[in-house]
Amino acid sequence: MLTGVNGQVGWELARSLMPLGEVVALNRTQCDLSRPETIPRIVQEIRPDVIVNAAAYTAVDKAEEEEELATTINGTSVGVIAEEALKLNALLIHYSTDYVFDGTKLEPYTEEDIPNPINAYGRSKLAGEKAVIQSRCDHLILRTTWVYAARGNNFLKTILRLAQERKELRIVADQYGAPTWARNIADATAHILLAVQKERQTGVGVSGTYHLCASGKTTWHGFSRAIIARASQFDIAGRIKTRSVLPIATEDYPLPAPRPKNSQMDSSSLATRFGVTMPEWHHAMALCTEEVLEAQ
Repeated sequence: MLTGVNGQVGWELARSLMPLGEVVALNRTQCDLSRPETIPRIVQEIRPDVIVNAAAYTAVDKAEEEEELATTINGTSVGVIAEEALKLNALLIHYSTDYVFDGTKLEPYTEEDIPNPINAYGRSKLAGEKAVIQSRCDHLILRTTWVYAARGNNFLKTILRLAQERKELRIVADQYGAPTWARNIADATAHILLAVQKERQTGVGVSGTYHLCASGKTTWHGFSRAIIARASQFDIAGRIKTRSVLPIATEDYPLPAPRPKNSQMDSSSLATRFGVTMPEWHHAMALCTEEVLEAQ
């Protein structure tokens, strides 16, 4: 059972999970996490062996005004899914975010670091993590960061649009993280799921929280420059107008939701347990950029 199939990660998961078994992929109409009371019937009708929850409330700034709704979707409903997974002895894979941390640490965050979210979205995602753990179902919580894809609304697509409209861009240069392609998240999830299913057959305890994000680090400014540089190389039609990307401070671009200054997360535990090493962020960025431009 896959939720959120029309989202960035969910869309890619529908493809990546297909070789592993029958995938029942549900969109928001079919499984609406804003209505937690409807979830038990849906899960019990499908009776899945595995639930991959890629549905989420992801409007970070809007969550400051809609924290109750964000918490219902990202927290309460996730807890209901986890409780239903426990009843069926199903494995639950759930995605979380770097925004559960406050960003004050100087080094990359590890799974042992104590969460301390600084915005409503982060609080809602942490509520989901806690609900999954408290349910005692077999689970993996995969935290990722700065997700983008060739579909949906995301930073990479916004930069490509602006690059075709403006000669100069001003982008925040004092927040650090690793832009992570949804396709890499989905492919890694399939690899992890295969390994975990083998572990479960032997009775090994599988539950845990892991960081799953691209290798390397950059800033939003560095990410923007890399996107535009790759787009310019690929742009035979001369659509890219941006010639200058200026660095600015977070304070120069105020948003309703505060962002962590440091969103770097250490994914080495994932590599140790599952042998999954995520590619460098700029390699995936180049492929996704080409895919977006080809589709225009």
